[in-house]
Amino acid sequence: MSVTTSAGVDPGTGVGAGTAAGWAVADSWTMTRRELAHWARQPVQVFVGLAFPVMMLLMFNYLIGGGKGIAGNYVEFLVPGMFALTMVFGLDATMVAVTGDLNKGVVDRFRSMPMTNGAVLVGRSVADMLQSFASLLVMMGVGLAIGWRWHGSLAAVAGAVGLLMLLRFAMLWLGIYLAMVAGKPELVMAVQILVWPVGFLSNAFTVPQTMPDWLGAVVEWNPMSATAAAVRDLFGNDPGVPATSWAADHAALLAVLWPLALAALFAPLAIRRFTALSK
Repeated sequence: MSVTTSAGVDPGTGVGAGTAAGWAVADSWTMTRRELAHWARQPVQVFVGLAFPVMMLLMFNYLIGGGKGIAGNYVEFLVPGMFALTMVFGLDATMVAVTGDLNKGVVDRFRSMPMTNGAVLVGRSVADMLQSFASLLVMMGVGLAIGWRWHGSLAAVAGAVGLLMLLRFAMLWLGIYLAMVAGKPELVMAVQILVWPVGFLSNAFTVPQTMPDWLGAVVEWNPMSATAAAVRDLFGNDPGVPATSWAADHAALLAVLWPLALAALFAPLAIRRFTALSK
């Protein structure tokens, strides 16, 4: 695949190099195309990325699920929670790709070109978002197959998908930053383990009211819990349990504020660290 950077016009975008914004878009799109080309060369990795959340959904629904404390349909409670969980998990492929590029000298080649700083990271993030969206569509299809339904309008469904992708965007930049802190692919797994408490200390599988008070409070303030609760409301999947805290009452607000705050913090940190590595 040819690499056209800010020295010319990117044929994939038609964006010229006349402005700094044009350079940034052209370079980032070039890096995105590079990442997408890897999908065709590594189809097994793409398949595993799509299959893993599906297996988790089926496992929790048919083998582990019980819906303690949930008055409504457990499938309709579980599936939106698994959507949110999918947005938090699966960052290891991106983290390994980032550290791999840093350690194999690939990034050094890009640094020798007149390329916008951070375009490598932006390209990687766009590719990850596309794969995450595809994974979410697959999960929705599986959810429909096992009995999940949404009861809201199409606008509400689009809003729920938007909140889920916003959470993924925030977690993605957190993952990129942690990958560069780890520095090597073999250390990524140790960092990835830190993501698991975020996923499981949440309302993805059961309501906080069934937990000890202190643990329930932690769960309700979890960013993933806010997104899960907000998308349940947008999908019309009522758990049948009234909210008992400010965080639960304002889940939609927190589902926007938490990811924006995380992205605003970790995206600049990731780009700054990437810039420091190039010096």
